[in-house]
Amino acid sequence: MIRFLAKRLFYGFLVLLGVVCLVFILFVALPSPEQASLGQRSDVSTAEAVKKEMGLNLPRGQQFLLYLNDVSPISFHEKSNSNKSKYGYLSIFTIAGNTMVLKKPYLRTSYQSKRMVSDILTDAFLGTFVLALSALLLAILLGVSLGIVAALKHNSWIDHLSLFVSTIGISLPSFFSSIIIAWLFGFVLSEYTGLSLSGSLYDYDVLGDEKTIQWRNLILPAIALGIRPFAILTQLTRSSMIEVMGQDYIRTARAKGLSNTQVVLNHALKNALNPVVTAISGWFASMLAGAFFVEIIFNWKGLGKVTIEALQKSDLPVIMGSVLFVAFLFVMINIVVDVMYKYLDPRVELS
Repeated sequence: MIRFLAKRLFYGFLVLLGVVCLVFILFVALPSPEQASLGQRSDVSTAEAVKKEMGLNLPRGQQFLLYLNDVSPISFHEKSNSNKSKYGYLSIFTIAGNTMVLKKPYLRTSYQSKRMVSDILTDAFLGTFVLALSALLLAILLGVSLGIVAALKHNSWIDHLSLFVSTIGISLPSFFSSIIIAWLFGFVLSEYTGLSLSGSLYDYDVLGDEKTIQWRNLILPAIALGIRPFAILTQLTRSSMIEVMGQDYIRTARAKGLSNTQVVLNHALKNALNPVVTAISGWFASMLAGAFFVEIIFNWKGLGKVTIEALQKSDLPVIMGSVLFVAFLFVMINIVVDVMYKYLDPRVELS
């Protein structure tokens, strides 16, 4: 197990390193960050001063190495370096005037708001997490239930209806279903549903001092984001259950006189849910990233909305921080999934 975790963590590190390289290279083609920061106040001397403040006057290679040093949990500081004023760290040892330190990844500050990127992402992540979790729970509840019923009623009208509904759900991209759902239930039928086209998890009072949770704003974006995983979980559960119900041990259990409910709950369901659990965990990580367009359409404050706005403003630290954070979630969730899969199916070997 330890060897497996070490191996996966190493691969995860390589993935994150690749993400940093790719996004940094792509960012070179975007508009100059200092111009976006200055707006219409731009002039040569001011632009140069801002470039120096942001470190954009350095060669691209040096900028990249400095960024890697900042985001790495283990980094090197010069003795005269003032990084401790920006973030705390624990010194490990000093050699040749450089100190190796242990710290939390430092994602720098936003070019636009001058806030710490970690603070921006922390504030935005709650909205994305609640949205993705709600959509996934809705998809699990409806998708797994419908898949089980469809499998037990194989070739009946319920089975055919589940296939028809799930096929439509798979065919609909999230951004398209979001537009239809927002227009239909948030605009055309808003008088009856009481729902609006847009809204976030929190609403603030006039002075902006107090905030209240608005759960009804979550309904439409959660449905829009959950349609596709619901459809896939329905078909996956159905096909897995049909396969398991035809196994020899199921026939043996029935021959022993067990009721159909006991056979399904105690024997079939656990084995049938192995691929479903893998899909669920993978979908949760995907939905954290896939929520981007849904958040924009419903004006839901989350990582997606923050990242798209940062991309429009060429705010490199926020873009890099958001993409790295989502990539980190993918890596960690995949490791957890592999471990869970081993416990669900002892035949699986971790290597």
